[in-house]
Amino acid sequence: MRQVVLAAAFLAFTIAAKLAHADDPCAAFTWDVRHERSLFSQRPQSLAAGQTLPTAPAIVIERLYQLELQAQTEVAFPAIPGKPPKSAGAYAGLVKLTVDAPGVYRISLDQPVWVDVVQNGTTIAADGFQGRKGCSAPHKIVEFLLPAGIPLTLQFSGSNAAVVKTTVTRSPRATS
Repeated sequence: MRQVVLAAAFLAFTIAAKLAHADDPCAAFTWDVRHERSLFSQRPQSLAAGQTLPTAPAIVIERLYQLELQAQTEVAFPAIPGKPPKSAGAYAGLVKLTVDAPGVYRISLDQPVWVDVVQNGTTIAADGFQGRKGCSAPHKIVEFLLPAGIPLTLQFSGSNAAVVKTTVTRSPRATS
């Protein structure tokens, strides 16, 4: 009898877990994004993204930021964005980042915003990305292989919203 009760409890738990997964679009990532989701549950630090490289604020990894973007036409990008904006009223902005250790890092965003990583005027190719409709914590994650100790520029573009939340984390893959 005890085995029947345990089997029924296990079956109920499994069904409940599958239903919860179906109701949570953020659970559909194939990467392990528990760390990024945890950061997105925290209170963000507000920053005005720069319109030019000298006005771009510095950010650090492992912190959630709420960036106030500018009209994309007012932003002087250090490199041409990798994707043209979908609308004339798009928003954009720049931030600076330097990482202490080389490796694969994730840039996570709460909405469909294009992100490029620029080093000395040249874009660093993305190593991979994932996004999930209906999820904003995060909505999109892009991985880049980043060098250590070199100033980088993150350029956000093509946003339909004037505010975007973002965080940079070290990928569990660490290096490639």
